[in-house]
Amino acid sequence: MPSLKDLKNRIASVKATQKITKAMQMVAAAKLRRAQEAAEAARPYSQRMAAVMSNIAQAVGGGDDAPRIMTGTGKDDVHLLVVAAADRGLCGGFNGQIVRLAREHARRLRAEGKTVKIITVGKKSYDLLRRDYSSAIVERIDFRDVRKIGFAQAEQVAEKVFDMFEAGEFDVCTLFYSEFKSVISQVPTAQQLIPAAPAEQVEGEGEGSAAVYDYEPDASAILADLAPRSIKVQIFRALLENVAGEMGAKMSAMDNATRNAGEMIDKLSMSYNRQRQAQITKELIEIISGAEAL
Repeated sequence: MPSLKDLKNRIASVKATQKITKAMQMVAAAKLRRAQEAAEAARPYSQRMAAVMSNIAQAVGGGDDAPRIMTGTGKDDVHLLVVAAADRGLCGGFNGQIVRLAREHARRLRAEGKTVKIITVGKKSYDLLRRDYSSAIVERIDFRDVRKIGFAQAEQVAEKVFDMFEAGEFDVCTLFYSEFKSVISQVPTAQQLIPAAPAEQVEGEGEGSAAVYDYEPDASAILADLAPRSIKVQIFRALLENVAGEMGAKMSAMDNATRNAGEMIDKLSMSYNRQRQAQITKELIEIISGAEAL
């Protein structure tokens, strides 16, 4: 049985931990609001960009005028997985869910005889994948020194993908990230970047409202310029979604940690009070017994 001093030290230690988790929860809550606003603001732009790309792609068709980054190489032998997670932990299962989805995808591709290459974005994605897929990781990117994720970070990831594609190092590229839904809900998502997957229909743009456009310069020239930019926008949106999801998961995890610390403090305090009462009672009995003996 631990002594009173040991229990007192443990209570003080848990209280100090509780103060830290409470402070981290408040910081995550403050950052979450800004991160959520940024992620929600990026969604309409990303969706509209995808709709424009789909419209121009239909005008160009699948001919030789379409850029290779849109049509791909025509093969699917080598797959590049861009796994974007957080640079820090203490956010529950946020990072693990993204990596789990990427790991299942990689395992399925390997079972089909495909070659898998991985770019990790974020320290935690590398830490979680290096044990099983260290030989497949071709690039490691993290933004631990970046205070606020911006478009420059998305460009850094995109340029690496473009360089590898131009060098013929892969046929299909898939991006993995977590889409922010709420503080307690982040959905791991896989999005194909190269070749471009068919764009989802934007709300309000039905088949009956489709219009015919004239392009200046021609549609293929516009598509060649917009295709890389569209991929950068999709990566930028994924990074913003990850930041919002990380803050939401961290806020929830730190709230649970704070409540668990409170429960532990109550149990330790009860044990301390019981042991102290027993010790006082024992001392009283010894004093009374000594007095009666005299």
